[in-house]
Amino acid sequence: MYEYIQGQLVELNPTYAVIDTGNIAYFINISLNTYSGLEGKEGVKLYLHQVVREDAQLLFGFAEKQERELFRLLITVSGIGSNTARMMLSSLQPIELETAILESNVNVLKSVKGIGLKTAQRVIIDLKDKIGKTDTSEVLNIPESGIKKEEALSALVMLGFNKTAVDKTLSKVIKENPDFSVEELIKIALKRL
Repeated sequence: MYEYIQGQLVELNPTYAVIDTGNIAYFINISLNTYSGLEGKEGVKLYLHQVVREDAQLLFGFAEKQERELFRLLITVSGIGSNTARMMLSSLQPIELETAILESNVNVLKSVKGIGLKTAQRVIIDLKDKIGKTDTSEVLNIPESGIKKEEALSALVMLGFNKTAVDKTLSKVIKENPDFSVEELIKIALKRL
């Protein structure tokens, strides 16, 4: 598997870039976010993800490692292929996509072309726990308290508590004690529920 490619930008299009690494030029599929990051540059570096299929070997490139990690998470969801994941990352900024998943905002995900209700729900169910545990959220500036809240909420709902009641209680606890760990949040919430 390739980690990154560095070279001269020969051609740039909203869906692909051609990078010359010295006698070999690579065709790399990109998202609109990466396209925006490459505009006006000559020497570039893209983090790669390779997809090997029976009929093709494709390279997907990302200006930021965090976008590539989010892409890799998206393609683990049943029904989301590499092109659909790229479409999601082209329609929404990575921070918007992560926030929509963490907040279970189905409507934001459904706004992406080709994503229906069931697929949006599947993305949320499959990735909500994984996104809070990756380092992408730190770099994309998702508040740490939001991640802690989601983990505590998930744990308490699995214990059988009402999601709405837990959500309200956790919001109050976090407001009073923003530096609490997930375990401390759960303990305080359990006393108040």
